[in-house]
Amino acid sequence: MNRLIYLKDVVTLKLDEERCTGCGMCLEVCPHEVFKMNTGHVEIRNRDACMECGACRRNCPFDAISVQTGVGCAAAAINAMLGKTDAACCCTGSLECSPPAANEKGCCG
Repeated sequence: MNRLIYLKDVVTLKLDEERCTGCGMCLEVCPHEVFKMNTGHVEIRNRDACMECGACRRNCPFDAISVQTGVGCAAAAINAMLGKTDAACCCTGSLECSPPAANEKGCCG
């Protein structure tokens, strides 16, 4: 299992178990093994590993997943690659969310 942590205890990922049919699409598209299959239904294995890219939500055919994209480190990495100015990520070496410097825009809200 992947042990990466992006934003400890602040991830916006939610799974609606009533809407989930266990199709497994989220398992296929998630780059960090956040989900797992358990007796025909999907469960969240490691919420803190979610980088909030939104791939699971966009690919779920039953709208069983919600995640607020654009607030995690995935948004910061993508913005940096695109040369956007709001590319700062507030993840620190301690893997905790921290406020950005006064002249920076953070990704944690």
